[in-house]
Amino acid sequence: MTRYFNTIQLPLASKAFNDAEKLVSRHFRISEEQLKKSRYDVKTLAYLEQHEIKEGAFAHLCKYAYEKQDDPAQENKESFDFYRICLQDNIILDAVERANPFIKFNTLLLYIAVHELIHVLRFGSGEVDFDSSWEKKEQEEAIVHTLTKSALQPVKYHDLDIVLDCFSSSFKICDIYN
Repeated sequence: MTRYFNTIQLPLASKAFNDAEKLVSRHFRISEEQLKKSRYDVKTLAYLEQHEIKEGAFAHLCKYAYEKQDDPAQENKESFDFYRICLQDNIILDAVERANPFIKFNTLLLYIAVHELIHVLRFGSGEVDFDSSWEKKEQEEAIVHTLTKSALQPVKYHDLDIVLDCFSSSFKICDIYN
């Protein structure tokens, strides 16, 4: 059975992304407006297309290329990339349920939000290629986890260290590829 965020969890998810924007902006010393120029949106499982659903992941980042044509009679076209952070509600809820009472929903969501926003920033700036090889993606995950951990330093949730430790353990495998 597929599970979705409820009416209490949806505003908490929204708050996590608002807080994450502030943390990521502060960490990278950019304004929130600059971050928002990295065109992205966030959708929960109930609003995802089939190709945006990914089993086994808390979130899935999709990249879309848009071509904007100002005047159909002219050749002036503006294109841009757009990122969608696709939250996998069921995976997140299962993890929180299994880790209860050690990890809370809002803490895990904040980690996910910061992590995904850092990806958006890095891909959007061209610093990293979205379509890189599997090995490069593994390396990128390790780098983004380290950056996420650093960006979350000001946060004082009692269960944040547990979340960070959980992700740190899984990234030890990635060190083999470095």
